[in-house]
Amino acid sequence: MYRNKRIAVVIPCLNEEAGISKVLSRIPEFVDEVLVVDNDSTDKTSDVARSLGARVIHEKVRGYGRAYKAGLVSAEADIIVTLDGDHSYPVDAISYLLEVFFRSGAKFLSASRFPIRSCHCMSWKHRIGNKILSFTMSVLFFRWIADSQSGMWVFEKTCLDKMRLESDGMPFSEEIKIEALRWKEIGFKEVYIDYTNRMGESKLEPWKDGIRNLLFLFKKHFYPKRELPLAQSTHSISENSPGIED
Repeated sequence: MYRNKRIAVVIPCLNEEAGISKVLSRIPEFVDEVLVVDNDSTDKTSDVARSLGARVIHEKVRGYGRAYKAGLVSAEADIIVTLDGDHSYPVDAISYLLEVFFRSGAKFLSASRFPIRSCHCMSWKHRIGNKILSFTMSVLFFRWIADSQSGMWVFEKTCLDKMRLESDGMPFSEEIKIEALRWKEIGFKEVYIDYTNRMGESKLEPWKDGIRNLLFLFKKHFYPKRELPLAQSTHSISENSPGIED
């Protein structure tokens, strides 16, 4: 519990055996629930996560957004914090982010990695791509966004009652921020965090993912689908790809 709120940490993983142990070993004691979503890994990600006390959810259909959807709807908490399993986001910053979150008045807080302190933490291709995507998102949705691709967020689970989340892939990261921006009842804030080198192999394909994310921004702006809010689409997700919880 933190300020009388139940806290869940959701971590999507695809072959993150190298980093997940370091991430889980640094989770603060006040966190009530840790969910590791194993997105059909071929290594020992699930075994390592389970041995360190995490609740493991298996999502067989691969996709960044797909993994997140499975984890977010399964979380039993008031506040959800997200991380990557590669140890690139600062686990030690969770308490700091929660304090900023509670003081911000917004229901969705996104951690921005920019400005990056070390050039070794992110390749020049990723940095340029992120700048283009963040600028495009800022123009299309009339709000300055420093880091549209950040994967570390803090938000009230009740936000999922409104968010219409379509993407099963990498664009999910920008989409969830767009949904937070669209709903005045939610509110959106950004705060800087210190980003470090990832552990293990990167799953990003810079050019392909960059183009897909860019096209998705225009699609989301000009041709938004009327999806059910995520909290109401749990049945269809589990029906199409049943998850196994450990």
